[in-house]
Amino acid sequence: MEILAQYWLFILPLFVIQLALALTALVHVLRHPHYRFGTKGLWIIIVLLLNTIGPIVYFVFGRGEEE
Repeated sequence: MEILAQYWLFILPLFVIQLALALTALVHVLRHPHYRFGTKGLWIIIVLLLNTIGPIVYFVFGRGEEE
């Protein structure tokens, strides 16, 4: 438990950033109908199951053009 207390100030900001990134990607997936690859269901699964990497992959490869 001492290790967790020791690194808490480092872990908490990373958790908050990861959560914000995932929520931003999820909201974008739900609001926008155009994707370069895949479907809405596929991107929801990728964003939620691949915690930190999923939202980054969505914004790099999946996000379609804005109208």
